[in-house]
Formats: sequence, C-alpha cells, structure tokens
Amino acid sequence: MRFPSRPARSVFPLLLSLAARFGVLLPVMVLFIVLVPRVARAQEGPLDKSEPKGITAEEIIKRFAAKEKEFKTALDQYTYRQDVRTQTLDGDTPDGGEYREVYDVTFDEKGRKIKNVVFAPQNTLTRIGMTMEDFEDLENRTPFVLTSEEIPEYDILYVGQQKEDELNTYVFDIAPKQIVGKKRYFQGRIWVDDHDFQIVKSYGKSVPDTRKKHGKDENLFPKFTTWREQIDGKYWFPTFSRAEDTLKFSMGDVKIREIVKYTNYKRFGSKSTITYEGKEVEKAAPKAGGQTPAEPPKPQ
Repeated sequence: MRFPSRPARSVFPLLLSLAARFGVLLPVMVLFIVLVPRVARAQEGPLDKSEPKGITAEEIIKRFAAKEKEFKTALDQYTYRQDVRTQTLDGDTPDGGEYREVYDVTFDEKGRKIKNVVFAPQNTLTRIGMTMEDFEDLENRTPFVLTSEEIPEYDILYVGQQKEDELNTYVFDIAPKQIVGKKRYFQGRIWVDDHDFQIVKSYGKSVPDTRKKHGKDENLFPKFTTWREQIDGKYWFPTFSRAEDTLKFSMGDVKIREIVKYTNYKRFGSKSTITYEGKEVEKAAPKAGGQTPAEPPKPQ
C-alpha cells in the first residue's frame, strides 16, 4: 500500500464473498474466527516448546511440504469466490475510506482459469492507495502455500506445538533466506496439523516493504492471519484472512483493516475430448428443434 494515496486499480478480479461487516466486530487477539469443521471460534492453547514425539522437525517439514504441493495442484481444479475489503481506520472505527471487490474464479471452455468481477463499488480510499503488489499478495501470499520446491528458499525454525481448538498443530517460524530480484515472499509463522500435515493457519506479512528512495513512493504491507478449513475431506483450503495493522509511512501512520473471505469452493468437472490422428474433434452442434443431451452428473 502506498502513501500518499493514489487511485486504486482493479488489476485482478478478487475472489470471495464476505458477509457485510463480518469480522469488523471480532475482538482482535482474543478470539479468532477459525473456519474448521464444526468450530465457529478458535481457542488457542499455550505454546509447548518441547520437541515433537515420534517424528523429527525435518520430517514434519518434508511431509507438509509434499502435502502443500498436492494441495496447490488440487486448488487449480476448484472454482471459488473471493471477497476483499480494505479500510482505513480512525482508532478502531472505519473512517469511510474503503476498497471492495468481489470476484469468482472459474474456468473457460478450454479449462483455463478466469476471474469474473461480480461486485466492485467505487473505491473511496484517500489515505492510502492499492498497488500492484497488494493485488499480487491477495492472490498469492495471503492464502500462503509452501511447497517442496519453495522450501529451499526459506529458513524454517520449529518453535513448538500448540492447540488450535481440537486440532493439535506443529508451529514453525519461516523467513526468506534472501530477497532475490523483485520476487516477493512470506515471513511469519505457520501452524501445521499433526494428522493431515497441512498448514491450517498462517500469520505474517509479505516482504519486502519498499521504503522511499529516489522520489518513489513507499509501499508497505500489513501483517495478516489466514485460517483454513477442510473443504473436501482431504485438503485444507484458505477461507478467511484478517489484517489489522498500522503502516508506518515516513509522512505519517495509517491504520488499516483488511478482510478476505473465500467461499463456494467447487471442484471443476472433468472434461473429456475426442481426438483423431492427434487432433481434437469438435462436437457437432445440436440440430434445430432437436434435443440437447442432458448435462452429465458432476463428480463427487
């Protein structure tokens, strides 16, 4: 986010439907909404710094990174909705400045992911401006995924075990080993379920911040928490993210609140094709007045 403010640009159609003002009333740092099955709010237990039993920290990292790789592949086969709301605050109260956008992530007829904006009221932010990096973070780092390929880029430190409602989790602090070029990274803490070996919660921020130099504006990013829910009985999908942070610009502090909700996850139906001599055969259009074949049942 930039200061001084600049008009926000709708670069990406953003993903999900957030109930109006949901989260605005949540007590910060006391009770967290955690979207896990049959649980409305998450009670976080004390951090147990003892070593894991029956498994090493290195093995936990290896197993959850492999699961995250599977999940990232599976996520590319789902449609969903994302709702993003960014507000500037006066104390704890919204001051009228708000960016809001809702979009659906779907697939075109060729199976390529597309994003369709379904709601985008006028941007009223005046104290900050949304940047390209903000939109990229909302798409790639707020729903943080850490796969086997990305593990070598990070320093990962086991810090203990912690209860998140009924979930027993392993806790790790992570930070990029180095900032390479213009690539962006996640820095913070992750909670890994001790049964499924998947990330169920993350807290941190996107790095690096950009400080003002050579006349360019500063670009600062808030700390956020993301919770996941087991959607399909196998993988844990991001469902709710919340940030409430004060961005310390050289020209003054700006407190912001950002809420992102992911909903309506649905597995995209498989698509079959007919090929002849290596080329796809196009289906004939139905004749006028003829019956259209019934839609095949969706896979369970």
